[in-house]
Amino acid sequence: MLIEYLHRIQDRYGHLSAARLVALAEEMKLAMTEVYEVATFYHHFDVIKEGEVPPPAITVRVCDSIACEMAGASELLAKLPGILGKGVRVLHAPCIGRCETAPAAVVGQNPLPHASVEKISALVKAKAVKHPAPGSRESHPHGDIVSPPYVDYAAYRAKGGYELAKACIDGAKKREDVIAVMEDSGLRGLGGAGFPAGRKWKSVAAEPAPRLCAINIDEGEPGTFKDRWYLERDPHRFIEGALIAAWAVGIDEIYIYLRDEYHGCRAILEKEIAALKANPPCRLPPIHLRRGAGAYICGEESAMIESIEGKRGMPRLRPPYVAQVGLFNRPTLEHNMETLHWVREILEKGADWFASHGRNGRKGLRSFSVSGRVKKPGVHLAPAGIAVKELIAEYCGGMLEGHEFYGYLPGGASGGILPAAMGDIPLDFDTLNQYGCFIGSAAIVIFSDKDKATTAARNLMKFFSEESCGQCTPCRVGTAKALKLIERKKWDQPLLKELSDAMMDASICGLGQAAPNPVLSVMKYFPQEIA
Repeated sequence: MLIEYLHRIQDRYGHLSAARLVALAEEMKLAMTEVYEVATFYHHFDVIKEGEVPPPAITVRVCDSIACEMAGASELLAKLPGILGKGVRVLHAPCIGRCETAPAAVVGQNPLPHASVEKISALVKAKAVKHPAPGSRESHPHGDIVSPPYVDYAAYRAKGGYELAKACIDGAKKREDVIAVMEDSGLRGLGGAGFPAGRKWKSVAAEPAPRLCAINIDEGEPGTFKDRWYLERDPHRFIEGALIAAWAVGIDEIYIYLRDEYHGCRAILEKEIAALKANPPCRLPPIHLRRGAGAYICGEESAMIESIEGKRGMPRLRPPYVAQVGLFNRPTLEHNMETLHWVREILEKGADWFASHGRNGRKGLRSFSVSGRVKKPGVHLAPAGIAVKELIAEYCGGMLEGHEFYGYLPGGASGGILPAAMGDIPLDFDTLNQYGCFIGSAAIVIFSDKDKATTAARNLMKFFSEESCGQCTPCRVGTAKALKLIERKKWDQPLLKELSDAMMDASICGLGQAAPNPVLSVMKYFPQEIA
């Protein structure tokens, strides 16, 4: 609960003073060093030492990740300080999960799609620093985008929601039958790793009780926003999936870890989980909502677990794996939110229904977060195995006027960069590996002839360098060194290849292992840019 208490202090006072950290340490009977190291690890905590001046009351964060950078984030960051004045703090921020409305900014906790100097100034002047109430009609330049109508508990129950969970928990279904359907469907983890869901259920169920479940909604991969999109519209679908998974695996408690940037989603979950508990459709395990604090690394499953436990979000060495020794040292079923979103529909319609979708020999559905130079960016539900050229033409309305398809990120910041000439490759797990890329969370960023792969690689490596947790030298030093090397006009390709090999071989977790992918992609597929 340490991080939760730090949030309460930060929310109340706007910063974490030394005196309040000392008081918190005494109250929780923790060493001051432990409280301090946790507070200073996360980007969203402002630790103020004795004698230091607290930050201004209003902070404006402008996303400068790849999609927002393409849409003019640098210009916003350059202009805002002079216009807003010293009474407002302006910071650059890593991806805030609103890439489809780039450039995006956040005023306090109030997100602003399609941000401009005028819109940001208006929110600052009005001191509109809170996220509009979910589904409300509050005044906001883009209220329909940041607070869309959603299916609440009563509406979800009225449409048959939780009937399947009730049938499972009341004994009308058999655990082995449900797990078999999940295995036959071919559903894989949709947070990036792609581990087969049914096999994971079976694996954790075989571990000794008590067991826990940790749901990962720390969607920080640049270009990814699908989890937010589903949460803002149909939050109970994944909760029912979680209840079914908990029953099938024999889970005692459920922990939901939500990224701090999603203030509207947090309000929805707090309200809807309370409604669920007040009028439960069936026996419920304890459900806990935990809040991240602005650390991309906590999307890695073991780092997320460390954060839920109130520690710095540093990945664990493996083995043992999370399924064996996870949250609070108990066997843990870890799932991305979207994976659980599909559980109810798969069990109601059958494994064959889900597997019947797909193209180019692939099976299933994928929620593609598409941003960049297309007419219709957003979350597009499409068959697994669709090629990016098909995705652009059939779902995204084509390229923007005056732009020609040049290249794309097939899997967010980590998934590498491919040229338009390779736009016919099926997008799915395992189809991109031979090209040095992967699909991950299906974050597709589209580049045009107005963009450069080298510019994208620099943006992505800057992100990795800033988000490295610092635990292992290959990642901490490697990302910083790689960034310096690619900022030069002429790339030292042999040195970059040697550095990339060291990072991929010796980094503890996926951040350091995947960080070289954009650089290697540029050298392999865009040699004309660094000739």
